[in-house]
Amino acid sequence: MSKNKNALIADSLPDKIFNVFITIITFLFTVACAYPLIYVLSASFSDPMDIFAGRVWLLPVNPNLKGYETIFAYKDIWVGYGNSVFYTVFGTLINVFMTVLAAYPLSRKDLKYQKPIIMMFTFTMLFNAGMIPNYLLIRDLGILNTRWALLLPGAISVYNMIIVRTFFRSNIPDELLESARLDGCSDFTFLLKIVLPLSGAVIAVISLYYAVGHWNQYFNAVLYLTDKKIYPLQVFLRNILLQTSINDVSAGSVANETERTYLNELLKYSLIVVASAPLLAIYPFIQKYFVKGVMVGAVKG
Repeated sequence: MSKNKNALIADSLPDKIFNVFITIITFLFTVACAYPLIYVLSASFSDPMDIFAGRVWLLPVNPNLKGYETIFAYKDIWVGYGNSVFYTVFGTLINVFMTVLAAYPLSRKDLKYQKPIIMMFTFTMLFNAGMIPNYLLIRDLGILNTRWALLLPGAISVYNMIIVRTFFRSNIPDELLESARLDGCSDFTFLLKIVLPLSGAVIAVISLYYAVGHWNQYFNAVLYLTDKKIYPLQVFLRNILLQTSINDVSAGSVANETERTYLNELLKYSLIVVASAPLLAIYPFIQKYFVKGVMVGAVKG
Protein backbone atom coordinates (compact mmCIF):
# COMPACT_ATOMS: atom_id res chain seq x y z
CA MET A 1 0.00 0.00 0.00
CA SER A 2 2.76 2.45 1.01
CA LYS A 3 4.64 1.69 -2.21
CA ASN A 4 1.58 2.54 -4.29
CA LYS A 5 1.14 5.78 -2.34
CA ASN A 6 4.72 6.82 -2.97
CA ALA A 7 4.34 6.02 -6.65
CA LEU A 8 1.21 8.13 -6.84
CA ILE A 9 2.92 11.05 -5.12
CA ALA A 10 5.93 10.81 -7.42
CA ASP A 11 3.68 10.72 -10.49
CA SER A 12 1.34 13.47 -9.30
CA LEU A 13 0.27 16.18 -11.74
CA PRO A 14 2.25 19.05 -10.10
CA ASP A 15 5.45 16.99 -10.31
CA LYS A 16 4.84 16.21 -13.96
CA ILE A 17 4.16 19.86 -14.75
CA PHE A 18 7.29 20.91 -12.89
CA ASN A 19 9.44 18.33 -14.74
CA VAL A 20 8.06 19.45 -18.11
CA PHE A 21 8.69 23.10 -17.22
CA ILE A 22 12.28 22.42 -16.15
CA THR A 23 12.90 20.36 -19.29
CA ILE A 24 11.64 23.18 -21.52
CA ILE A 25 13.70 25.82 -19.71
CA THR A 26 16.83 23.64 -19.90
CA PHE A 27 16.25 23.02 -23.61
CA LEU A 28 15.84 26.75 -24.31
CA PHE A 29 19.00 27.60 -22.40
CA THR A 30 20.89 24.88 -24.28
CA VAL A 31 19.71 26.22 -27.63
CA ALA A 32 20.57 29.79 -26.62
CA CYS A 33 24.12 28.72 -25.69
CA ALA A 34 24.71 26.27 -28.55
CA TYR A 35 23.25 28.21 -31.48
CA PRO A 36 25.88 31.01 -31.59
CA LEU A 37 28.66 28.39 -31.56
CA ILE A 38 27.01 26.36 -34.32
CA TYR A 39 26.34 29.50 -36.36
CA VAL A 40 29.96 30.70 -36.15
CA LEU A 41 31.25 27.26 -37.12
CA SER A 42 28.81 26.98 -40.03
CA ALA A 43 29.56 30.50 -41.25
CA SER A 44 33.31 29.80 -41.21
CA PHE A 45 32.76 27.02 -43.78
CA SER A 46 30.18 28.88 -45.90
CA ASP A 47 30.55 30.93 -49.04
CA PRO A 48 31.27 34.59 -48.11
CA MET A 49 28.52 35.91 -50.40
CA ASP A 50 25.95 33.75 -48.62
CA ILE A 51 27.13 35.03 -45.23
CA PHE A 52 26.90 38.62 -46.40
CA ALA A 53 23.40 37.98 -47.79
CA GLY A 54 22.25 36.43 -44.50
CA ARG A 55 21.50 33.00 -45.96
CA VAL A 56 23.44 31.12 -43.28
CA TRP A 57 21.21 30.08 -40.38
CA LEU A 58 22.29 26.69 -39.07
CA LEU A 59 24.23 24.59 -41.61
CA PRO A 60 26.99 25.77 -43.99
CA VAL A 61 25.81 27.13 -47.34
CA ASN A 62 27.99 26.25 -50.35
CA PRO A 63 30.72 24.79 -48.07
CA ASN A 64 34.33 25.70 -48.79
CA LEU A 65 37.64 26.31 -46.99
CA LYS A 66 38.37 29.75 -48.45
CA GLY A 67 38.48 31.46 -45.03
CA TYR A 68 40.88 28.95 -43.52
CA GLU A 69 43.09 28.91 -46.61
CA THR A 70 43.44 32.69 -46.42
CA ILE A 71 44.15 32.67 -42.69
CA PHE A 72 46.85 30.02 -42.80
CA ALA A 73 48.47 31.70 -45.78
CA TYR A 74 49.07 34.67 -43.48
CA LYS A 75 52.42 33.72 -41.95
CA ASP A 76 52.02 35.91 -38.85
CA ILE A 77 49.16 33.66 -37.72
CA TRP A 78 51.69 30.90 -37.05
CA VAL A 79 53.91 33.35 -35.18
CA GLY A 80 50.92 34.35 -33.07
CA TYR A 81 49.97 30.73 -32.44
CA GLY A 82 53.47 29.89 -31.26
CA ASN A 83 53.64 32.92 -28.99
CA SER A 84 50.20 32.29 -27.51
CA VAL A 85 51.11 28.69 -26.76
CA PHE A 86 54.28 29.92 -25.07
CA TYR A 87 52.43 32.53 -22.98
CA THR A 88 49.69 30.08 -22.09
CA VAL A 89 51.96 27.23 -21.00
CA PHE A 90 54.62 29.17 -19.12
CA GLY A 91 52.23 31.83 -17.87
CA THR A 92 49.91 29.20 -16.41
CA LEU A 93 52.85 27.43 -14.72
CA ILE A 94 53.94 30.70 -13.12
CA ASN A 95 50.36 31.48 -12.07
CA VAL A 96 49.73 28.10 -10.47
CA PHE A 97 53.12 28.14 -8.73
CA MET A 98 52.55 31.60 -7.24
CA THR A 99 48.92 30.87 -6.33
CA VAL A 100 49.76 27.68 -4.46
CA LEU A 101 52.68 29.32 -2.65
CA ALA A 102 50.38 32.09 -1.43
CA ALA A 103 47.32 29.92 -0.74
CA TYR A 104 48.96 27.18 1.32
CA PRO A 105 50.44 29.36 4.11
CA LEU A 106 47.21 31.36 4.30
CA SER A 107 45.24 28.14 4.70
CA ARG A 108 47.21 27.22 7.82
CA LYS A 109 45.46 28.17 11.05
CA ASP A 110 48.79 28.63 12.85
CA LEU A 111 49.96 31.42 10.53
CA LYS A 112 50.50 34.67 12.43
CA TYR A 113 48.94 37.91 11.17
CA GLN A 114 46.81 35.95 8.73
CA LYS A 115 43.91 38.44 8.62
CA PRO A 116 46.05 41.52 7.84
CA ILE A 117 47.83 39.60 5.08
CA ILE A 118 44.53 38.52 3.53
CA MET A 119 43.26 42.09 3.77
CA MET A 120 46.30 43.29 1.83
CA PHE A 121 45.59 40.73 -0.88
CA THR A 122 41.92 41.68 -0.98
CA PHE A 123 42.81 45.38 -1.21
CA THR A 124 44.35 44.74 -4.64
CA MET A 125 41.01 43.38 -5.87
CA LEU A 126 39.27 46.66 -5.07
CA PHE A 127 41.87 49.23 -6.12
CA ASN A 128 44.18 49.44 -9.11
CA ALA A 129 46.88 52.00 -9.89
CA GLY A 130 45.63 52.43 -13.45
CA MET A 131 46.95 51.96 -16.94
CA ILE A 132 49.60 54.70 -17.01
CA PRO A 133 51.22 53.85 -13.63
CA ASN A 134 51.25 50.18 -14.64
CA TYR A 135 52.94 51.09 -17.92
CA LEU A 136 55.56 53.17 -16.10
CA LEU A 137 56.17 50.30 -13.69
CA ILE A 138 56.69 47.82 -16.55
CA ARG A 139 59.07 50.29 -18.20
CA ASP A 140 61.08 50.93 -15.04
CA LEU A 141 61.38 47.19 -14.38
CA GLY A 142 63.07 46.87 -17.76
CA ILE A 143 60.64 44.31 -19.16
CA LEU A 144 58.86 46.58 -21.64
CA ASN A 145 58.66 44.95 -25.08
CA THR A 146 59.70 41.55 -23.71
CA ARG A 147 57.79 38.35 -23.05
CA TRP A 148 58.02 39.00 -19.31
CA ALA A 149 55.67 41.95 -19.72
CA LEU A 150 52.85 39.47 -20.33
CA LEU A 151 53.96 36.85 -17.81
CA LEU A 152 54.91 38.69 -14.61
CA PRO A 153 52.32 41.48 -14.03
CA GLY A 154 49.46 39.02 -13.64
CA ALA A 155 51.45 36.29 -11.92
CA ILE A 156 48.72 35.73 -9.33
CA SER A 157 44.97 36.21 -9.21
CA VAL A 158 43.72 36.97 -5.70
CA TYR A 159 40.32 35.49 -6.53
CA ASN A 160 41.90 32.18 -7.55
CA MET A 161 44.21 32.29 -4.55
CA ILE A 162 41.20 32.60 -2.21
CA ILE A 163 39.53 29.63 -3.90
CA VAL A 164 42.64 27.47 -3.51
CA ARG A 165 43.15 28.63 0.08
CA THR A 166 39.58 27.69 0.99
CA PHE A 167 39.98 24.34 -0.74
CA PHE A 168 43.15 23.58 1.24
CA ARG A 169 41.54 24.58 4.53
CA SER A 170 38.38 22.55 3.86
CA ASN A 171 39.96 19.37 2.52
CA ILE A 172 43.37 19.02 4.17
CA PRO A 173 42.75 18.12 7.84
CA ASP A 174 45.12 19.31 10.55
CA GLU A 175 45.54 15.72 11.72
CA LEU A 176 47.16 14.88 8.40
CA LEU A 177 49.79 17.56 8.95
CA GLU A 178 50.44 16.41 12.51
CA SER A 179 50.86 12.82 11.34
CA ALA A 180 53.27 13.91 8.60
CA ARG A 181 55.31 15.93 11.10
CA LEU A 182 55.66 12.87 13.33
CA ASP A 183 57.25 11.11 10.38
CA GLY A 184 59.73 13.98 9.95
CA CYS A 185 57.97 15.62 7.00
CA SER A 186 58.78 19.28 6.42
CA ASP A 187 56.16 21.84 5.34
CA PHE A 188 57.52 21.97 1.81
CA THR A 189 57.53 18.17 1.48
CA PHE A 190 54.01 18.04 2.93
CA LEU A 191 52.85 20.52 0.31
CA LEU A 192 54.46 18.67 -2.58
CA LYS A 193 53.74 15.07 -1.65
CA ILE A 194 50.43 15.29 0.21
CA VAL A 195 48.59 18.57 -0.37
CA LEU A 196 49.04 18.89 -4.14
CA PRO A 197 48.12 15.27 -4.99
CA LEU A 198 44.91 15.71 -2.98
CA SER A 199 44.09 19.01 -4.71
CA GLY A 200 44.01 17.95 -8.33
CA ALA A 201 40.46 19.23 -8.87
CA VAL A 202 41.02 22.82 -7.79
CA ILE A 203 44.45 22.98 -9.46
CA ALA A 204 42.87 21.85 -12.74
CA VAL A 205 40.16 24.50 -12.45
CA ILE A 206 42.45 27.45 -11.78
CA SER A 207 44.87 26.20 -14.44
CA LEU A 208 42.09 26.43 -17.00
CA TYR A 209 41.10 29.88 -15.75
CA TYR A 210 44.66 31.11 -16.08
CA ALA A 211 45.17 29.40 -19.44
CA VAL A 212 42.06 31.02 -20.91
CA GLY A 213 43.22 34.41 -19.66
CA HIS A 214 46.66 34.03 -21.25
CA TRP A 215 45.27 32.69 -24.50
CA ASN A 216 42.78 35.56 -24.88
CA GLN A 217 44.97 38.44 -23.76
CA TYR A 218 45.68 41.20 -26.23
CA PHE A 219 45.27 44.52 -24.43
CA ASN A 220 48.47 44.19 -22.40
CA ALA A 221 50.28 43.07 -25.54
CA VAL A 222 49.09 46.20 -27.38
CA LEU A 223 50.28 48.36 -24.46
CA TYR A 224 53.62 46.76 -23.70
CA LEU A 225 54.82 45.15 -26.95
CA THR A 226 56.01 46.71 -30.18
CA ASP A 227 57.93 43.77 -31.64
CA LYS A 228 55.67 41.70 -33.90
CA LYS A 229 57.81 38.64 -33.27
CA ILE A 230 56.45 38.35 -29.72
CA TYR A 231 52.84 39.34 -30.38
CA PRO A 232 50.26 36.79 -29.17
CA LEU A 233 47.68 35.41 -31.57
CA GLN A 234 44.92 37.74 -30.37
CA VAL A 235 46.81 40.83 -31.55
CA PHE A 236 47.02 39.46 -35.08
CA LEU A 237 43.37 38.49 -34.80
CA ARG A 238 42.52 42.04 -33.78
CA ASN A 239 44.48 43.46 -36.70
CA ILE A 240 42.75 41.18 -39.15
CA LEU A 241 39.30 41.99 -37.80
CA LEU A 242 40.10 45.68 -38.19
CA GLN A 243 41.03 44.93 -41.80
CA THR A 244 44.45 46.52 -41.43
CA SER A 245 46.68 43.51 -41.95
CA ILE A 246 44.72 41.09 -44.09
CA ASN A 247 44.52 43.27 -47.20
CA ASP A 248 48.08 42.36 -48.17
CA VAL A 249 47.10 38.70 -48.09
CA SER A 250 43.76 38.96 -49.78
CA ALA A 251 44.73 41.44 -52.50
CA GLY A 252 46.59 38.85 -54.51
CA SER A 253 43.69 36.36 -54.56
CA VAL A 254 40.62 38.63 -54.73
CA ALA A 255 39.63 40.27 -57.97
CA ASN A 256 37.87 43.35 -56.69
CA GLU A 257 36.95 45.33 -53.62
CA THR A 258 33.48 43.77 -53.31
CA GLU A 259 34.85 40.24 -53.12
CA ARG A 260 37.47 41.43 -50.64
CA THR A 261 34.67 42.79 -48.43
CA TYR A 262 32.91 39.43 -48.61
CA LEU A 263 36.14 37.65 -47.72
CA ASN A 264 36.73 39.88 -44.70
CA GLU A 265 33.23 39.02 -43.47
CA LEU A 266 34.06 35.31 -43.78
CA LEU A 267 37.39 35.78 -42.00
CA LYS A 268 35.66 37.12 -38.89
CA TYR A 269 34.06 33.73 -38.32
CA SER A 270 37.01 31.64 -39.45
CA LEU A 271 39.35 33.52 -37.12
CA ILE A 272 37.06 32.93 -34.14
CA VAL A 273 37.21 29.19 -34.81
CA VAL A 274 40.98 29.20 -35.32
CA ALA A 275 41.55 31.15 -32.10
CA SER A 276 39.09 29.15 -29.99
CA ALA A 277 39.77 25.60 -31.21
CA PRO A 278 42.70 24.77 -28.87
CA LEU A 279 40.82 25.72 -25.69
CA LEU A 280 37.65 24.00 -26.87
CA ALA A 281 39.70 20.84 -27.39
CA ILE A 282 41.18 21.00 -23.88
CA TYR A 283 37.98 21.89 -22.03
CA PRO A 284 36.26 18.44 -22.11
CA PHE A 285 39.22 16.89 -20.26
CA ILE A 286 38.98 19.41 -17.40
CA GLN A 287 35.22 20.06 -17.28
CA LYS A 288 34.59 17.17 -14.85
CA TYR A 289 36.68 18.96 -12.20
CA PHE A 290 34.71 22.20 -12.34
CA VAL A 291 31.82 21.40 -10.02
CA LYS A 292 34.03 19.69 -7.46
CA GLY A 293 36.88 22.19 -7.59
CA VAL A 294 34.97 25.46 -7.72
CA MET A 295 32.08 24.57 -5.43
CA VAL A 296 34.26 23.10 -2.68
CA GLY A 297 36.73 25.95 -2.94
CA ALA A 298 34.11 28.68 -2.96
CA VAL A 299 31.36 27.45 -0.63
CA LYS A 300 33.11 25.78 2.27
CA GLY A 301 35.24 27.83 4.62
